[in-house]
Amino acid sequence: MTRRWLVFDYGEVICTRTTALPTLAERLGVPLAEFEPAYWAGRDAYDRGASDLEFWCTVGDAVGVGVSEPLSAELTELDIEGWAQVSPATLELVESLAEAGAALALLSNAPVSFARFAERQPWTRHFRELMFSGDVGLAKPDAEIFELLVSRLDAKPGDCLFFETGR
Repeated sequence: MTRRWLVFDYGEVICTRTTALPTLAERLGVPLAEFEPAYWAGRDAYDRGASDLEFWCTVGDAVGVGVSEPLSAELTELDIEGWAQVSPATLELVESLAEAGAALALLSNAPVSFARFAERQPWTRHFRELMFSGDVGLAKPDAEIFELLVSRLDAKPGDCLFFETGR
């Protein structure tokens, strides 16, 4: 019998959109309108495995602020907190699906530091596979990350239904 998989993204599917951007901009002492484009411009490399310090230095360089290791650690914690707000309705759905015996997997573009945080959260127990882009050096929408996930699941692409935002 072929196993069917329900694969969830994390960002804006399991969690709400980050609430941290204003706080991060304030901590760097720059306007949000200046900070936000720098944050998103550097995010792909971060999600593909760049270190926290590399990411925050890239953001800092873009907005003209030097970033030390202690400041990088502080910004990383604020960033993780911003992405940590889970959707109660989605968690109810995930729990119900798991209780019904559904095979659940998670595929998320997320840096390594967030992956370690997420792995410690109670909701992850419902997932048989957790794959974070920062751990594998690949990111959505690249076909390779989907191929790697399907391989880990010992499945075919047609055996997986993927839940992601339309962004």
